[in-house]
Amino acid sequence: MFKGLRRQWKYQTAKINNRLEERADPKIQLEQAIQEVQDQHRLLVEQAANVIARQKRTELQLNRAMDDLGRTNQSTRQALTLAQQAAAAGDTDKAAQYNQAAEGFANQLVAIEQRVEDLKQSSLQTAQASDQAKAAVQQNSNRLQQQLAERNKLLNQLEQAKMQEQLNAATTQLNQTVGSDVPSLDQVREKIEARYAKAIGTSELGNATVESRMLEVQQAVVGAQAQSRLDQIRAQMALETAGQGTAGQGAAGAALAPGTTATGELGEGTAPAVPAQGEAVPEDAEEG
Repeated sequence: MFKGLRRQWKYQTAKINNRLEERADPKIQLEQAIQEVQDQHRLLVEQAANVIARQKRTELQLNRAMDDLGRTNQSTRQALTLAQQAAAAGDTDKAAQYNQAAEGFANQLVAIEQRVEDLKQSSLQTAQASDQAKAAVQQNSNRLQQQLAERNKLLNQLEQAKMQEQLNAATTQLNQTVGSDVPSLDQVREKIEARYAKAIGTSELGNATVESRMLEVQQAVVGAQAQSRLDQIRAQMALETAGQGTAGQGAAGAALAPGTTATGELGEGTAPAVPAQGEAVPEDAEEG
């Protein structure tokens, strides 16, 4: 039973993880991955810094041990020199004391030399570890830079994918019916073309009927009448223009009216001329 519950738990866990993976935003997942890499690089840098600090401390200790070794060696030599001088002077007590001091410096010298050797080995090891840590940090830094560049590339691809998906959705929406009450573009175009063709056909049939021919005849008659009236108006305008051109001749012959002689007497069988409206009446006529 415990095995079955355990299997069911694993199944539910995998199912939940799968759902989360399907609903997860790739951009957020990418940022999480980059953050994880940056945290690892930061931890590696801290570890490398500790290794390098250990190397520096070992080098400082080795330098101090070398200084102690030099001073102790010098003190040992000085004690031996003084012991020899005291022995030569016949002072055996001082010679014995200087020899004891020299032995003490010699013991310190041995211990310091052993410490120096240990520090040299430790310094060599820490130096190697420091070089390895530096190399690891450099490699991880290069890898991090590559991953950051890859992240920018993936983000650009993700944005392009989103734009392409939106374009595909818009294209699909134009090529198919959006809903039961909304027709597609093809259906609307077919309806408009059918209506246009029907209107053209009806117009052609209307032009071929008897009524349309009768209307054409009536329009032709009206047009002919209008043309005749226009010709009359033009003729009247021509006559008026001609009358204005002969107005000068009428003024020159006004002294000699029709039916009179040059002496002013009326001809036989000729009645006095009646002046036209607007013309001046001769004085002789007024007197007679």
